[in-house]
Amino acid sequence: MKSINYIFSAILMLALNACSQKLQKQKTPQELIVYPSPPDTTRIQYLTSISTSKDVEGEPSMFSKYITGEEPPKPIVKPYGVAMHNNKIYICDLDLRGLEIIDLENQTLEYFIPEGLGQLKLPINCFVDSLGYLYVADVQRHQVVIFDKDLQYVNSFGTRESLKPTDVFVTNNKIWVTNVSNSTIDVFKQDSTYQFLYSLPKSTQAQERLFQPTNLFVSNNKVYVSDFGEFSIKIYDHQGKFLQSVGSYGRNIGQFTRPKGIAVDKDENLYVVDAAFENVQIFNKQGKLLMFFGGSYKKPGGMWLPAKVAISYNGLEYFQKYVNERYLLKYLILVTNNFGPDKVNIYGYVEEKAMVNK
Repeated sequence: MKSINYIFSAILMLALNACSQKLQKQKTPQELIVYPSPPDTTRIQYLTSISTSKDVEGEPSMFSKYITGEEPPKPIVKPYGVAMHNNKIYICDLDLRGLEIIDLENQTLEYFIPEGLGQLKLPINCFVDSLGYLYVADVQRHQVVIFDKDLQYVNSFGTRESLKPTDVFVTNNKIWVTNVSNSTIDVFKQDSTYQFLYSLPKSTQAQERLFQPTNLFVSNNKVYVSDFGEFSIKIYDHQGKFLQSVGSYGRNIGQFTRPKGIAVDKDENLYVVDAAFENVQIFNKQGKLLMFFGGSYKKPGGMWLPAKVAISYNGLEYFQKYVNERYLLKYLILVTNNFGPDKVNIYGYVEEKAMVNK
């Protein structure tokens, strides 16, 4: 009996090891998808997409399926907000009433659906701070809900009368929240009191005020706000002084119809999702259009009602295998799609090696 058990254990270990090796198998897109299209210089390469746990965990061998059984893959249902921190991707899911959390290092996708005081109703956007604390803007709960690095409920703030948050950003010991109830950005202390500090913008002039703020990004000295109600991105300093506006209503490049998620890279280039154009437009710090990528879904690389864009300078090693050999990967660009077969698109901002080596 002992020898039989030993043989069975050895076979099981071999099967599991085969599955583990399977996870390391490199996948590449069927064709190279780059933006802008040739002969222009490539800036962005579509790398891959994640739609279910199978895209993260890999395909187990037939033998391991027989030995350990097979569970159906966990789908990403209807993603909106996305954030990346410490090799984990956090995805706010409107239908799940929770989040999908992808652990790239351990190759897992798990649902996070908190109960009790941390129960979520409509988590639309999220942010993870330097300590790993997760901040969730729950528009239906009328609160920002906070969890620690172990996903334990910490606290929440906001009332039905005063706050309807659609996005949250944490920096400089402050919590910045888009509040569609008052058409403002509300700023709170990043401590146990969550004390309200002030609102912005300061100006009430038509071109400088906010009409329907939905998404934001806060840099060291600027606050970028997607104003869905005026089809533009408004930019302020940290005290709320208006600096500039990017874009306008229209169907030409450089204009918006349904501007949503925004992100800013280290060179102050502004990335803007437009759900109607189903693309992301990129502007320099002067507000000049540089390029756009994506487009209505026809094949991988396209978008289907995109919602949020996020930039990450970390975790590049997990996607390096998808990068064409002629390019150097500089950072990752993540875009969520409410619908379609590809729920989270992963793009890479790249530079040609030949240009770098000159």
